[in-house]
Parts: sequence; C-alpha cells; structure tokens
Amino acid sequence: MIVPREKHSACSPLKDKASSRTASADFARSLPYSPRLNINFVRDLTGRFVVPFFVILLVSLAAALIPIATHSQSGRQKPANTNTTPKNSNSNTRPRQASKSTNPTTSAKTNSNQENSNEADDVVRVTSTLVPVPASVVDVRGVAVTNLKLEDFELRIDGQPNVISDLSRAETPVRMAMLFDNSGSLSEFREFEKRAAIRFFRNVLRPVDQAAVFSVSTDVTLAEPLTNDARRLESTIASFGKPEGATSLFDAIIQGGAYLKPYPGRRIIVIVSDGQDTTSRADFDTTMQRVLADDCQIYVVQTGLYDNANVRALAAERRMEEFASQTGGAAYIPRSVEDLDSAFAQIAADLAQQYILSYYPAADKRDGHYHMIAVSVKTRSNTRVRARKGFLVKTRDRV
Repeated sequence: MIVPREKHSACSPLKDKASSRTASADFARSLPYSPRLNINFVRDLTGRFVVPFFVILLVSLAAALIPIATHSQSGRQKPANTNTTPKNSNSNTRPRQASKSTNPTTSAKTNSNQENSNEADDVVRVTSTLVPVPASVVDVRGVAVTNLKLEDFELRIDGQPNVISDLSRAETPVRMAMLFDNSGSLSEFREFEKRAAIRFFRNVLRPVDQAAVFSVSTDVTLAEPLTNDARRLESTIASFGKPEGATSLFDAIIQGGAYLKPYPGRRIIVIVSDGQDTTSRADFDTTMQRVLADDCQIYVVQTGLYDNANVRALAAERRMEEFASQTGGAAYIPRSVEDLDSAFAQIAADLAQQYILSYYPAADKRDGHYHMIAVSVKTRSNTRVRARKGFLVKTRDRV
C-alpha cells in the first residue's frame, strides 16, 4: 500500500524540528562572522584603538591644564617668550617694566619723542593763551622808570581788574621783522631809507636778538631770514636795487607777523616806509586784528614826509600811528639823518627798558573778539605807561 507524502511529513514533527535545528547550527558554523566572533572582534578593536585614544586625550587635557594651574598660583609669572625675555631676568619684575624694549637706543628715541611731544603741547598751549603785554614806563620828565615790581602794576581787561601771571624784564630776546619799502613811490628817498635801516640794526640789534628783512613792493619777499648777524642784514639792505612797483604794506605786516609767530620772545615789526598802501588784499582793520592776534609790537620809521600838509600822506601817517599805539610800539617821522639817530636811540632804549607782563585770559576771553587792555602803575601817580591797547585770541589760534 502506498502512503501519501503529505501525511508522512505531518506524522513526524519532532524529527523535522531536530533536523531543522541541526541544519541551522551547521549553517551558522559555515558563516564567516558568527555572533561570538563579532563580540571578539569588537573587543579586539577597542583594545587596539579606543583605549589608546582616551589615554592620549587625557594626557593632552592634563598638559593644557598645567600652565593654567601654574599661572593661577603666581600673578608675577611671565609669558614664555625666549626671544624678548633675558635668561637672567628677575621674576619679581613688574609687567610694565617687562614690557619695555630691551634696546636702549629704541627706548631713548621713544622717550625723546614723548618729551618733544610734551614740549610741543606746552608751546601750543602758551602761544594759544598767553597774552604778553610789553610796557614802557616813564616819569613826568620822560625818563624811564626801571625799578618797579609785579605788585606795582595794575592790569584791567575790559575795565575789570585781572591777575598778572608773571613779570619779566627786557632780558627777553627780541625777534624782529623789518619791512623795507622797495616800491616806486619812494625812489626820491631811496638812499635815505637805506641809511635809516642800516643805522637801525647798528643801534638796536643785540647779540641775543634776531632780525629778518622783508622787501615790500607789489609782492612781499623774505630777503633775509632771521639772523643775529648785523652785517648780513646791512648787506641785504644795501643790495636792494632800484625801487619799482606798487606797495602791499598791509599784506607785508600780516606776513611778517605770521613769520614771527612760532618764535619765542618779544615779536617786533619795524616798518621803514612812507606808510602808503596801494595793492594789499587785506584792509586796515583785518591787518590790525592779525597783528594783535600774533602779539606783535609795531615801530614805524616813516620816511618821505614833509612839513607841507598838502604833500604829506596824512591818512598813511594816521594809520601808522594807530598800528604803533594799539600794539604798544611807537612811530617816528625823521626828516634828517640826525633825526634817524635820535629815533633809533629811543627805540633801542624802549626795548632795553621794557617790562613784560604775562596775562592768561579766561575762557570767555578766548572768543575771537577784541578785548581792551589798560596797564597802570598803582603805586606811583606821576608815571606814564605805554602798552598795547587790546588783544584778540582766536578760539583755535594759529601756531
């Protein structure tokens, strides 16, 4: 009898399950990676790579934390820089000292630059705010009074008493700018003017003083820069050729004041001219403001004038006298060589016997406006003082 296959398989389930397990085990053994082998592979991988990686990481962290711990223990610890730190440097040196350059030449240059910068600041401050007030004091006979002290003077600004910061005498050096008229209007008095200028330098210039010469005609030219060599100045005057052109006297006054502005000492402008102006771009009022702002005194030796009022340039004479009066200088009108000697002797005595008062204007006076000055001797009644009549300090003064 033939038994059907389906029924035979269904009648042997245990045998089939055992056969299945055996086949599965044989199949697992035949695989290249069994679960047991995978565990061993991971363990081997961990031992070879992961553990050394963590060891290296821990060592790196420890190396990074050591300097931090060292620095936190001592605030004087210097940074490790073998290029700039000497081997024998003191560990107690302060950081500010350690940061200085070890090159003496560089340090000296740096200190010199700092000192020059500080000195430049001082110069700017002084030239911007200090108002020097040269004052000449004479008695009723016209004789100079030379024994006064700071407490003898009274200074009023716009009518109000003000403190005088300092008082010095005429030992202060003088810086002069002579404006020599080379225009065609003075061809007739050319030699007279030359003698006047030469006599001026011979009688007035001291070894501590310096002077410059400007040639004034249509254009203004610096013919001789500042020097204390009187012969060079006289030679420059003597070398001037035939006068020609117009007269830009106001422009010359402004240029002379600007030229003297950076120099310390008393700043003096000496005008040798008939005083007539024909071609200046600046007018009289502008020129006066600039001269007052530059702290210059003006002395005028006005040549080419006669006794005949119809010929004399009366307007020019008044302008020259106003320049001298407002700045504390003086104007002279010599008509002969003998008069020249007398005029220059008076200028020399004036410069040698002056008092120089120092005044620092308050902030509200440094406004670019004109302020009046009045100087008097309060301890003596029979004296006459000649000083500048006002000052003008710009809000941002030129240097």
